[in-house]
Amino acid sequence: MKVKFLGAAISVTGSCHLITTDKYKFLLDCGLFQGSEALEELNYQDLGFKPSEIDFMILSHAHVDHCGRIPLLVKQGFRGPIYCTGATAEIADIMLQDSGNIHEMEAAWSNKRSRRSGLAQVTPLYTQADAAACAGYFNPVSYGRLFEINSDITLKLNEAGHILGAAIVELWITEGEKVTKLVYSGDIGVKNQRMLNDPTVIEQADYLIMETTYGDRTHETHAESAKRFIDIILKTASREGTVVVPSFALGRTQDLIHELELFYENHEKYKHKLDKIMVYIDSPLGINATEIFRRNTEYFNEETRARILKGDDLLNFKNLKFTKSTEESKLLNYNKGPKIIIASSGMADAGRVQHHLKHYLWKPKSSIIFAGYQAEGTLGRAIISGAKYVRILRERILVNAEIYFLEGFSAHADKNYLLEWLSGFKESPRKIFLVHGEEESKKTFASTVKNILGYDCTVVAEVSEYSLDYEEKVSIDDIKNRVDAKEQLIKIKHNLENIHDELDTLLSDKNLMVNETFPQEKITDISNLTEDLEKTYLKLNALITEKDVQEKESK
Repeated sequence: MKVKFLGAAISVTGSCHLITTDKYKFLLDCGLFQGSEALEELNYQDLGFKPSEIDFMILSHAHVDHCGRIPLLVKQGFRGPIYCTGATAEIADIMLQDSGNIHEMEAAWSNKRSRRSGLAQVTPLYTQADAAACAGYFNPVSYGRLFEINSDITLKLNEAGHILGAAIVELWITEGEKVTKLVYSGDIGVKNQRMLNDPTVIEQADYLIMETTYGDRTHETHAESAKRFIDIILKTASREGTVVVPSFALGRTQDLIHELELFYENHEKYKHKLDKIMVYIDSPLGINATEIFRRNTEYFNEETRARILKGDDLLNFKNLKFTKSTEESKLLNYNKGPKIIIASSGMADAGRVQHHLKHYLWKPKSSIIFAGYQAEGTLGRAIISGAKYVRILRERILVNAEIYFLEGFSAHADKNYLLEWLSGFKESPRKIFLVHGEEESKKTFASTVKNILGYDCTVVAEVSEYSLDYEEKVSIDDIKNRVDAKEQLIKIKHNLENIHDELDTLLSDKNLMVNETFPQEKITDISNLTEDLEKTYLKLNALITEKDVQEKESK
């Protein structure tokens, strides 16, 4: 048996793992790469296998970094079943259609600009229609059920506590006389959530593929983040400001609605303040996902189900309003009163939240709250890392609002709980593969596991294939080096954009020309510098063109 790590190897996103047995080929997830421009370009590269040869796929959950390339699979010849929970099947359908719609809109926007510049037209990665065509491939499997995929492979999906329907995958694979147990963690959630059950503890595996999103850090508790969340809202409202929360439409949005629902209904002493603060869910996808949550109450924990049985209207309260249309969304920015806007996407790289950030990020009365993981290269990561200016919709925006990061709301386990979950195994698996984490996170977690549990872990840091029979690496792809090189070029581009912005700001100062006689020497110096910059650009262009020619000739 072999396992090839085709995604979530060099980054957190793009989860896709190919398992090859003596008879079958199947996938564990097939998600979109998200984050930097260089990473997202990987979505347009060869998948690394022939989709028509894949017998089936197992989907751990419906976040697009795990399911987002399914339409590509189907477009390119995949015709097998996709096994997942019922909730995941429902949510994946709307997530993929929304993703297809975004790809269409981005391609149309790009082509509009390209036509004016005489550049080549692009086609969307896939369309909403392509995504809708995938719905018939999903085969729901209930939690805890031993499901026989075929005579050689048995599947069991367990609660992951990450988002609605998310699963930890157990597989029993027979090759000849040998039975191998493979466990795939998917994304591991946290304990003691408001609505979902705790992640299932697995006691035995021969091989484990495990996520490490937060393998190098711990979160504050949910209670601590909840208190800070409410404090920030009240503080911002007291100065007539707006709270903007970039939020993942699936999972995080519903958790935040529930958190606000409990607070609005159970804090009488703040009633006079809360009555003035409206909460807007400005995400069509988030609205649709919330409806799916309401329909799938069997996935909730006992406490939440008990509330529903008592007649509670889950995920709804007086001050909550869902804005569906673009017109409603735009009107929010003309509403001068204190308010909370929860909008996707969670990493602020797309969606309506970009328009709200463009409107509120520069205003000191505003507060921006991030409540989930922010991948490298994303707008959200830049903001929480302290950027003074960011580019949103091709415009330079001053970061002047108060910025907060509430990791206690994360749907990902932190280092301590990842370690606790792994310690549930009665003995070490023969091999533990660490994926779905930035390189430092994976290395730190591997070291922690070795020091505390004594288990050896393999850090998957590149697209690579391992033979489980011989427990050795059999192939490596140099994708990581190519991505690193492209990211360096993109960084240069961004630096040049920043230089342009700074120069534009300098020359826009009217007092500079009115109050001073600008020396000819300075004009000459500026002219020489711009000429040097032009020469540098020509050298860069030559180097890049030379590299492109070499790559084409090598093919």
